[in-house]
Amino acid sequence: MSTHTPVDLSALAGLMLVGAVLALIPLVWVGWRNRGASPVKRLHALTLLTLVLTFDLVLFGAFTRLTDSGLGCPDWPGCYGNATPLGAKGQIAQAQAAMPTGPVTTSKAWIEMTHRYFATGVGALILVLAVASWVSPEGRARISPWWATATLVWVCVQGAFGALTVTMKLFPAIVTLHLLGALLLLALLTVQVVQQSKTDHWVGNTDQPSPIDKVTRRLAWLAFAAIAVQIALGGWVSTNYAVLACSEFPKCQGSWWPAMNFDQGFEIWRKLGLTQSGEIISFEALTAIHYAHRMMAVVVVLVTVVLALRLNGVPGMRTASRWIAALLGLQLATGLSNVVLGWPLLAALLHTGGAAALVIVLTWVVAAQRVSVRSHASRGSGSGLGVSGLSA
Repeated sequence: MSTHTPVDLSALAGLMLVGAVLALIPLVWVGWRNRGASPVKRLHALTLLTLVLTFDLVLFGAFTRLTDSGLGCPDWPGCYGNATPLGAKGQIAQAQAAMPTGPVTTSKAWIEMTHRYFATGVGALILVLAVASWVSPEGRARISPWWATATLVWVCVQGAFGALTVTMKLFPAIVTLHLLGALLLLALLTVQVVQQSKTDHWVGNTDQPSPIDKVTRRLAWLAFAAIAVQIALGGWVSTNYAVLACSEFPKCQGSWWPAMNFDQGFEIWRKLGLTQSGEIISFEALTAIHYAHRMMAVVVVLVTVVLALRLNGVPGMRTASRWIAALLGLQLATGLSNVVLGWPLLAALLHTGGAAALVIVLTWVVAAQRVSVRSHASRGSGSGLGVSGLSA
């Protein structure tokens, strides 16, 4: 284990340097692809690319967790005080020799540090977005720069959660919050993409989504909330390694209601594998964690199916409806595969990716409706179209 101070400044500088270099690649690409375009067009292109890269980062974070690489470098921000695992070969080899299948191996160290480099690069891109949003008068006229500023603040919070994930040795509550924070980051970026791209494009166009009724709008928010709860439960299942507590479907351990300990399973502030009193967590507690995720899945299916059916009848929303239906099917298939096939890596990754994609699509539905309502009101009154935020 590391004997370095919690924050090694030289390792932090090295991490930030690598992240800055990685961020330059998409920045140069966007600039070259959009040479001659207006500043707001370039800002939109960069926001969209940052959203895609953040989605990839969420998947790579899941890959890091699922390969047990979260402690591949057991200190932060570097690897045994070094900016790369190359400088920590001796310490890694020693840890690997003592425990060949343990948390520290050469491959796991590289996976963990690659995730940190990737995250730092995304953070650098979000910093550029925040600065560009404030300095561009045209951009400020389209969308409040406070959206980009809030995104920058939140990515810094995410960085802190990432550090705590390592320093607190995969503390379940921190790991779950880190996952939820990543999905909130996706939602914030999606709102900006929608508002930047649709403000002018929808005005006068037939592909503009029609405003949905109040019931469907509230149903969209309900679906968003249900999926957020389900993702939190899924993160809790994963970080507590409770996926295999039930290895059959639809029953669990041969019963519709197996022995479960919800009080112990949902003790939030505790170390991995232990109760708050320091005892080994019981199998009944792991079963309760798993089964709660299953039960909430029924609620999510019911709400999202109804939402998809209602959106399918709204012009401009049929594509979103089909995406919701397809992603829901993916979630059901991969969730079932995790149970009956023994938690295969590909199925687990797709399950996380499907959840992240559902967050993006539902955010798009809500944000696009806000823009659509403003657009219709603007055309009806003859006033200019302004976009400032979301509403229920």
